[in-house]
Amino acid sequence: MDPAEVTPSSGQLGKITDRLNLYRNQLLQSSSPSTEPPSNNHNTTPSPLQTPATMSRDPITCHVLNTLTGTPAANLPVTLTLLSGPSTSQDPLTFRATTDADGRVKTWDPTSASSQSVPGILAGLPAADSKTNWSVRFDVGPWYEAQGVESFWPEVEVKFTVKGRGRDGEEGWRHYHVPVLLGPWNYSTYRGS
Repeated sequence: MDPAEVTPSSGQLGKITDRLNLYRNQLLQSSSPSTEPPSNNHNTTPSPLQTPATMSRDPITCHVLNTLTGTPAANLPVTLTLLSGPSTSQDPLTFRATTDADGRVKTWDPTSASSQSVPGILAGLPAADSKTNWSVRFDVGPWYEAQGVESFWPEVEVKFTVKGRGRDGEEGWRHYHVPVLLGPWNYSTYRGS
């Protein structure tokens, strides 16, 4: 088979894009001055190397595998909620998503127009070691029911602590990945990478 004829799938392209952006950010971080004050050059147009790369994933992601079929849990509704942190004095900030064909959630949509993004919330934390508590809820019951499968779980909720800011490439940035192995009668989860 001619290598020029091989075409990566959309899932592979997303992984390739994420990996290239991570490499680019590492190169930018190592080539930029760390704490030097800005020069007296009044040119405010950033060079292409100074423009931050746009990541195709948020700092909090998840991946669900359906252990009943051994396949990704595609089209599963998922809710991410900020339980404690800088903006939790009133209603908790909530985000929604639906798993893609590979059973993954890479980005979250705010449930109200005034809500910040997940990276925005984490980027605005006061310290690199700030802690926030989050919950990710998978709407399992209706999802299995739509497939004609009885499920013991109406929903599966995983609570976890995020430590650090949400800007990729800066001090304190960490990626939090919540994988779930999901069956109609059981589930398991762990801190992914």
